Amino acid sequence: MTDTIVRIALLLAIFASIFVASQFVLNYAWKRNVHVRAVNKRLTFINKGLGRDQVVALLRKNQPREMKNVPALLRGPAMSLQRTIAGSGISLSAAQVYFFMGLASLSVFVLILLLIAATDVSASAGTLLLSIVMAGCIGILLPTMVLSMMASKRRKRVEQQFPIALDVFVRALKAGHPIASALSILTREMEDPIGSEFGLVSDEISYGAELTEALSEMAERWDLDDIRMFVVSLTVQNETGGNLAEILQNLSTVIRARASLFMKVRALSSEGRMTGWLLTALPVLAFVGMFLTNPEFYLSVAEERSFMIGFVALMVMYFCGFVMIRKMIDIKV
Repeated sequence: MTDTIVRIALLLAIFASIFVASQFVLNYAWKRNVHVRAVNKRLTFINKGLGRDQVVALLRKNQPREMKNVPALLRGPAMSLQRTIAGSGISLSAAQVYFFMGLASLSVFVLILLLIAATDVSASAGTLLLSIVMAGCIGILLPTMVLSMMASKRRKRVEQQFPIALDVFVRALKAGHPIASALSILTREMEDPIGSEFGLVSDEISYGAELTEALSEMAERWDLDDIRMFVVSLTVQNETGGNLAEILQNLSTVIRARASLFMKVRALSSEGRMTGWLLTALPVLAFVGMFLTNPEFYLSVAEERSFMIGFVALMVMYFCGFVMIRKMIDIKV
């Protein structure tokens, strides 16, 4: 009986010590996460001793650039990928992302060819096509999906932060601050990503850019109508005069009502959007997963002529379905 009580007490002591230690670790991690979120990326760079020109260069590192030398057929997808890279918030430039995608695709392609050479499967047009498609899925398509999810998450965060930023801006104007000083308050008080974005606008104004021009570039980077309405309000107020604080306060009310309507539309269309995500990602994940777990499933039939016809037809059907689904779930509010 005494041994049983001692064992129970020992187990309770171990459980209590692990629980207390885990609470300390989680509390430290939570406080650190709150601190990191409260200090946006621009302020972090400034605290490290970087100058404004260096901070602007770092923040604009992966911003979309004009691609006039690219053929018109590829220019649209390339610009869309650049906007996705910029919106994802990663610290890599578009050229670096292209390089790593190309390197990953080439590595996968070489590994598949080595796998084919190590087996009894003969090299044919079907195996070559299968290798190219698999390399593109792993090296390009899957990273693009991940970047798209990251960019979508940050874009939603900006949409949620912008009305709050407008309220802070209005309060600063009512307190007597000029527009430049109100922008500076936003750069210190707002979290990422919008805190760094307004900081970039403030730095561009310091280097001589017009306020409306800098804000218009910010709106184009994120493709947000809310920021465009903010720019129009500032432009109209500069040309005709009026109470800017009252105008922006009304704009904030309109943006919140629009966001509420948008959330209702998203709730009603959530089933369609989830279906679109599944029908887009599931074939790619199933294809990659099946090949990684059982490559003979595809390689054993890749030499057949019917495989080439069916595989190409499936890719065309997948692309057409992807375009149709995107158009069906792309609801403008």
